[in-house]
Amino acid sequence: MAFYSPDPAMGQILADLVRALELEGRPGLAQHLSITWVRYDQSLIARAADLAQEQFWGLPVQGASWAGDRRRYPASVVKLVYLVAAEAWRQSDLLIDTPELRRALADMIRDSSNDATGLVLDLLTGTTSGPALPPRRMAAWVEQRQLVNRWLAELDWPELQGCNACQKTWGDGPYGREREFYGEQLDNRNRLSTDAVARLLQAVIASALVSPPACARMRALLARSLDPAQRAADPENQVDGFIGEGLPPSAQLWSKAGWMSQARHDAAYVEPPAPQDGGRAAPFLLVIFSEGEACARDTRLLPEIAARLAAASAI
Repeated sequence: MAFYSPDPAMGQILADLVRALELEGRPGLAQHLSITWVRYDQSLIARAADLAQEQFWGLPVQGASWAGDRRRYPASVVKLVYLVAAEAWRQSDLLIDTPELRRALADMIRDSSNDATGLVLDLLTGTTSGPALPPRRMAAWVEQRQLVNRWLAELDWPELQGCNACQKTWGDGPYGREREFYGEQLDNRNRLSTDAVARLLQAVIASALVSPPACARMRALLARSLDPAQRAADPENQVDGFIGEGLPPSAQLWSKAGWMSQARHDAAYVEPPAPQDGGRAAPFLLVIFSEGEACARDTRLLPEIAARLAAASAI
């Protein structure tokens, strides 16, 4: 059971969209795609100011998914998990808030720095990379590295069952103890579903997890500019080739993308501008995971999905 109430009409829109994308030149896409789409009747940020956390989780939310519970390699979207974990650790006095931590968190989210992510995960778990370890020391190291997963389990969200967030993100790949930790067949890779990411992102946007000041700090890092000039000045803006490119420039966007040779993903919360015809555009949350080399190269896929669902989100 997902955190949203399934809306049959939204579900049909998603199914029709996936079929259309396949017919338009992406055969077999359905097997490589997961989408979670949640629509709201007002701004989550505005709503959060009026409700306590327990009240928010009791509100009905309408949504739909395509393979939303399927766990896939999340690439850099896992950095959202580590960001929230860092704020949870800080709130529990398990992590000292230093300028260097803040710099690492900012670079991890705004620039998707793998180096910064490595430091954040080291601080969260008390582990470091390095050469292979003797069996007893390796067992202790593995126990420590599972701290983020244990925290996720304590949230007791059904969407998180079977998910895995314990690995650093890499350019060339893991070595030494990190490679051993992946397993011979890479069976210990990070795994997340779009439903799990959607619930986590919704909690951040709505200040419904950890403290409201912490959520405000996270939203500040996740905010993306849709201004064409700013995007042109930053080729790795996490907008072009992702959900943000499919939105009107006047929309507001908070997101974290992930991209590597076998994946192109994005997780976004969007507050669209009001339609010119006098209608009302509903804020929505959209998480898209697309796997495989063809999807990784397809810079039009995520913007096309976002543009069509943004149009469908108008009330």
